[in-house]
Amino acid sequence: MGMERSALDDRNTQPILSSALEYVLKGYSIVPVRPDGDKKPYLSQWKPYQAKRATREEIKAWWQKWPNAMIGIVTGKISNLLVLDCDTPEAYQWLQEHLSDTLLTPIARTPRGGKHVYFSYPEGSGLTIGSDIHPDIKGLDLRAEGGYVIAPPSVNTAGKLYEWANELSIFEVAPPPFPEPSLSVIKSFAFKGGIRGDAVTERSGKGDDRMFVEGRRDNDLFHIANCLVRGGATQAEATQTLVVLARSCTPPFPEGDITAKVESALKRAAQREGSIASDVRAWVETTSGYFETTACHRELQLTTKEQMKAANMELLRLCEGASPILEHYGGRRGSYRRIEHDAEDIDFLTVPTQDLDLRWPFEIERFVRTLPKNIIVVAGEPNAGKTAFLLNVVKLNMGKHDIRYFSSEMGALEFQDRLSKFDIPLDQWRFKPKERSSNFADVIAPDAVNIIDFLEIHDEFYKVGKFIKEIYDKLDKGVAIIGLQKNTGASHGLGGVARG
Repeated sequence: MGMERSALDDRNTQPILSSALEYVLKGYSIVPVRPDGDKKPYLSQWKPYQAKRATREEIKAWWQKWPNAMIGIVTGKISNLLVLDCDTPEAYQWLQEHLSDTLLTPIARTPRGGKHVYFSYPEGSGLTIGSDIHPDIKGLDLRAEGGYVIAPPSVNTAGKLYEWANELSIFEVAPPPFPEPSLSVIKSFAFKGGIRGDAVTERSGKGDDRMFVEGRRDNDLFHIANCLVRGGATQAEATQTLVVLARSCTPPFPEGDITAKVESALKRAAQREGSIASDVRAWVETTSGYFETTACHRELQLTTKEQMKAANMELLRLCEGASPILEHYGGRRGSYRRIEHDAEDIDFLTVPTQDLDLRWPFEIERFVRTLPKNIIVVAGEPNAGKTAFLLNVVKLNMGKHDIRYFSSEMGALEFQDRLSKFDIPLDQWRFKPKERSSNFADVIAPDAVNIIDFLEIHDEFYKVGKFIKEIYDKLDKGVAIIGLQKNTGASHGLGGVARG
């Protein structure tokens, strides 16, 4: 606990240093790396940190000396980390074809659009895995013993950022072990850096790493069948391809078993797509309001292109039919609104008819009724007096109502200045001022007078209705008075000032 508290105290104005210290807390070995195209460690001798981790004091001294340094995580056993570096789309696609669709692993995006796919080092396997480039797959590198990888949120000299590509950092999801069935990916590297250990020979049967040989024919053919089906091949095309491969196996694989393999691959693909479709539908049915496809991907932890495509197709299907569940919203691609088919009954016979005794500036209560669960919007141009109006509402009602005042702009000093202009001593004001700038629905008091000064939106103004609906849903006997900005000369408030 003391160690964690100390690390939190070390978080200063340098976000890179702060992140480096967090990586150390997670057990990773860190070195400072030059942000230029060379991407070499600043340290003339960084090999010692392949066997020991730098202390927080060392790291703080490094970033004091090189404040623009990027974070290098030393891979291999010291950090329990193995990273596959995909510099090209072809390399990433090749890797995806060799991994399970259900594998959840942190993925970082490089400034040039590459991907760093994180796994834990296969401890206890008898393997010593080095770092090397793939001899056949362009742009595919392995980082393990003797290597390092640039970690988010490092920034290079061009101002480009390393970031987590699937919104799952190694702080949220621990890098998983590299899957045993896909160990051939690791063994397909040339390994000038070295891959040693009896486990290599044991796992490859007779020490032979060739495909389609006895001992691995069955798995290799099934893998090819899955790749063909995922790539869009028909059952006949996949069967014809596997028959050719079966004849070239050593020894030849029984052709009579090929049909079963293709059917199994087709069934697996259908189950995978059906499972995702079912998960998407269940997620949508528990979601209200508006959402983006990225929110669906994130909450269902979908990381591969195939998973995301299946989810997107199901979202489109939910927009179709005689009674669609979703509709496109806001003119934005991938933005949806759940259609609420059910409407709550209104009990007009037994509902209490008493108005909420709320007084308004300019005696507006003479012309309008204020009822429980009302939303009142006060819209105005910048500096039009919205705050003055809302503070007058407080003055007129603070003796008889519980008033919560949520301010997105005023601090204690400005509150004091504004309130001192009234003919009421400061210590006689009876309301609860709160500092709040977003997610107002989370703090609404259901039976109170809730004043929001103001509901601020910088873009995507179409969402203002969603936010107001969320506030309305939290009310019971109380009301919400919401201040909104609007453009000069406009007739409606947007929640902000739109820039044309």
